Amino acid sequence: MSRLIVVSNRVSVPQAMGAAGAQGGLAVALGAALRENRGIWFGWSGKETDSFTGHLDMQRNFGVTTATIDLEPQDVDEYYNGYANRTLWPLFHYRIDLTEYDRSFGESYVRVNQRFAESVIPLIEPEDLVWVHDYHLLPLGSMLREKGVTNRIGLFLHIPWPPTRLFVSLPNHEQLVASMLQYDLIGFQTEEWLDSFIHYIKKEMGLKVAKDGTIEYQGRRIVARAFPIGIDYDEFLEASRSADAIGAYDRLKNSLGGNRKMLIGVDRLDYSKGLGERFDSFDRFLTDNPDMAKDVVLLQIAPPSRGDVSSYQLIRHDLERKAGHINGAHADVAWVPIRYVNRGYPRSELAGFYRAADIGLVTPLRDGMNLVAKEYVAAQDEEDPGVLILSRFAGAAPQMQDTVLVNPHSPEEVSDAIKQALAMPLEERRRRHQALLASVRDEDVVRWREHFVQALQGKGADDHSTAGNASPQKVPVKTE
Repeated sequence: MSRLIVVSNRVSVPQAMGAAGAQGGLAVALGAALRENRGIWFGWSGKETDSFTGHLDMQRNFGVTTATIDLEPQDVDEYYNGYANRTLWPLFHYRIDLTEYDRSFGESYVRVNQRFAESVIPLIEPEDLVWVHDYHLLPLGSMLREKGVTNRIGLFLHIPWPPTRLFVSLPNHEQLVASMLQYDLIGFQTEEWLDSFIHYIKKEMGLKVAKDGTIEYQGRRIVARAFPIGIDYDEFLEASRSADAIGAYDRLKNSLGGNRKMLIGVDRLDYSKGLGERFDSFDRFLTDNPDMAKDVVLLQIAPPSRGDVSSYQLIRHDLERKAGHINGAHADVAWVPIRYVNRGYPRSELAGFYRAADIGLVTPLRDGMNLVAKEYVAAQDEEDPGVLILSRFAGAAPQMQDTVLVNPHSPEEVSDAIKQALAMPLEERRRRHQALLASVRDEDVVRWREHFVQALQGKGADDHSTAGNASPQKVPVKTE
C-alpha cells in the first residue's frame, strides 16, 4: 500500500483518540488516513527562527508521524500574513477591494514554497502519494516536479476559486495556474468553484477540458473535480454526547431564563463570514418585530484570527461598535439582545451550544464550504431540532437545500428568515432536519478523504490520469 504524504501550511499534531472534540474534523480524518497508510504530515511548525535551516522536527504521536520546519519572521510576514492572507484570501473570496499586490509578498510566497519543496523531498519515497492542501501552496507541485518528483501529486483547495474576471487581476495569474497544472488531481469544494477554474483554463489558457474534468497540458493529463468536504460525523456525535457538551448545553439554557429563544453564530473573525451584515440583519429583526424581540437572544462566538493583518483589526472594532449600538438601542435591565464573545471553545462545548440553540445562523458572504452548518445539524435533538438559516453563498448550500436559504447582503431577507424559523412548526422542523442529517451523515469527511485518495491513486474514473507521463517541465512561477 502506498504511503500518504500530506503537505499543508500548518500541521495539526494528533491527539488521543479519546479526546473527543479536541481537534477539527479535517485533522481527525487526515490522522486516520496517515495511520492507515503509514504516512507523514509535513508543514510549518508555527514557530519562527532567525535563519532558515530546513531542519525537520520529526515526531510521532498516537500513530501519526509529523515533520515540521520553522520559518523566518520575514517569511511569516510576507508569505503568510502577506501573499496568502492579504492577496490570495481576499481575492478568492471576491473581495478585490481588500486585495493587496506587493512584489515582496509574491517573492516570499515563491521562496517559502521552494523551501517546502526542498524540505519535504527527502521524506518522499517512490510509491508515495503526495496530497497538498490549500492556497498557501498552489505552486508546490510544479516545484516538486522541477526537482524530479514523479509521484502522483494532488491538490485540494479548501476555499472558493474566484470568477475569471476577478482572478485575472492577480499579477502573473497565468504562471500560477500553469504551475498548478503539474498536479495530477486538483480538487475543489463545489461544482461552482470547479466551473470557475475550468472557465479560466478554457478562456485564458485556451486548453480543452473533457466532460470528466480531464485537462490536456504539455503532454500531461490532469483531472479537476469537486470533492465536497464533510465533518467527521461519528466523532462529532461522540463529542456532542460528552459531559462537556451536556454541561455547555445546561449552562446556556439556564442563562436564557424563561422561554427565550437562542440564535447562534460561530465563526472565525473574518470579513468573509458576513458578521457585520449578520448584526445588521438581527437589528432589523428586532426593529421590525418589537413584540418578539425580548424573547430572542443572539449568541455570536467569533474567536480572533490573523491579528497582524490590519483588515482583521478593523472587523473586530466594527463588530464591537455594532454590538454596543444594537444592545444600547434595544436592551433593558433584564435582557441584552446580542452576546458577543471574542474567544474560542473546544468542539465538545460548541456541540452543546449548538444543541441549545433554536436557530443556527450561518450567513457568510462567501465560503468554500462552512462546516459549522453541518456541525449544527449533527448536534440537534432529532425529536425537537432547531432550524438552520444558511447563506446561499456558502459552499454547503447545494448539499443543504432543506435549510432556510438567504441572501446575507439583505437585512430584510435574513430578518424574515429569522421570523419564519421561530414560527416553524415542529413537523416541518423534523422533516427538514431528517433530510439534512442524512446528507451530513452520509457525506462525511471520511468519505471525502476516501474519494480524493482513490482519485489520486487513479482508480475508477481517473484511470486515464497518470503521474509523470511526460518529462517534468519547468514552469516559471511569478507572483508579481
